[in-house]
Amino acid sequence: MTVPARAAGGSQATGIIGSAGGLPSPNWECPPSESLFSVVTTAPLTALPRLASLSVIVADDVVEIQLLLERWLSEAGCSVKCAATGNEVAQLVRREHVDLVITDVIMPDGDGLDVILNLKAARSDARVLAISGGGRHLQATDCLKFAKGLGAHEVLLKPFDREQFLAAVNRVAQGGA
Repeated sequence: MTVPARAAGGSQATGIIGSAGGLPSPNWECPPSESLFSVVTTAPLTALPRLASLSVIVADDVVEIQLLLERWLSEAGCSVKCAATGNEVAQLVRREHVDLVITDVIMPDGDGLDVILNLKAARSDARVLAISGGGRHLQATDCLKFAKGLGAHEVLLKPFDREQFLAAVNRVAQGGA
């Protein structure tokens, strides 16, 4: 159970992305718990890596995760679009330039594995960061092994915090992994 403690200031961004429970608004600082969103660190935004001009698509079927990742990326200087399904990602990729796609592996209407395969065919220069907390029939580590095997440049296991997430984004954006 998560109990919001207080609203975070405009110069703060906190949280952990996880795989179970509910999510309060990304504007709240919360004590650690089993929820998707828990505070572990509060750092000034000036400490965030700058990823200016990077065009990113965030694909996750959990809207609150989309919003939190969009916030973290926007604060780091990225241009961000969100999608809830693999099919929505495919439509965005056809219409817009994209440097990086961050995709959950398990989603309805085209999962993250479909996203990786379709992106490799349509935009071979785009980078992929796959994230997963697993699902009903697959462990998260297996999901991420499949994603890496299909061409994801980097994988990140949920739960993760802002620092871990932005470090992974930086590695992918700089051509690492």
